[in-house]
Amino acid sequence: MDIGLFSYGGILLTREVRSPVDPTKASIARVYDVFLGGKDNFEVDRAVAGQVIEQIPQTLRFAQDHRAWLIRAVRFLTKAGIDQFLDCGSGLPTAENTHQAVQRVNRDARVVYVDIDPIVASHGRALLEENKNTRFVVGDLTRPRELLSDPAISEFLDLDRPLGLIQCSTIHHVADEQRPHEIMREYVDLLPSGSYLALTHWHDPADGSEGSRIAQYISEVFNNSSMGSGSFRSRAEIERFFTGMELVEPGLTLLRDWWPDGPNLTPPDGVDHIVLAGVARKP
Repeated sequence: MDIGLFSYGGILLTREVRSPVDPTKASIARVYDVFLGGKDNFEVDRAVAGQVIEQIPQTLRFAQDHRAWLIRAVRFLTKAGIDQFLDCGSGLPTAENTHQAVQRVNRDARVVYVDIDPIVASHGRALLEENKNTRFVVGDLTRPRELLSDPAISEFLDLDRPLGLIQCSTIHHVADEQRPHEIMREYVDLLPSGSYLALTHWHDPADGSEGSRIAQYISEVFNNSSMGSGSFRSRAEIERFFTGMELVEPGLTLLRDWWPDGPNLTPPDGVDHIVLAGVARKP
């Protein structure tokens, strides 16, 4: 399950989701669901996604590439010995989810998903009912200390041992006013030594290229919708999210260039340049 923690809002809900679903307001989790070909979305979500798809049809392929990166990253971490994961911004279930990928390598690996969207919470809990090594928690990723002190997490994961923190397509929905770099610094400070961070983030090359034009268009669509913010940041700004950690090879790179399953037979196009991905280890 992966793409959008808070329908990315900001308020912390209780674990028993009481917030009603508003079908007139787009949700980032449901818009990503449209990109992935899912059916758990409303007309308002399809309208936002449609604006992007109409102008940038390769977005549909790129959404699948983004999901494939997540699966490669968690598989890599599991083979590196990580056996517990905190997946922030789980989004709606799809064909391949974090717990399924890691438990193919280590069936005893534990995964906690975090999201604040009521629909995501409902579907997530249903998916995980029969998996004793997986949990779903409603929480706010912009409050790391509160999140990690939640008994549903702290009593299920051993926070004195290394874990894998997943922030896939989340932090670019945290506005500058919310101080996203401070949020990520707090996460890193709270992680035990030997932990890993896997992060993807929207990137604007800011070089007049097709990729930069795509970034600016998507930013305009998201920020003018009912969902809220979506920030494309520079490479230097994205690298700062890994402060205090050591990037593993090949570093902060395009999704397609991070440990691909096979050779890239075609050159990258404009949309390939709008996301950077990296995995880093805390010494």
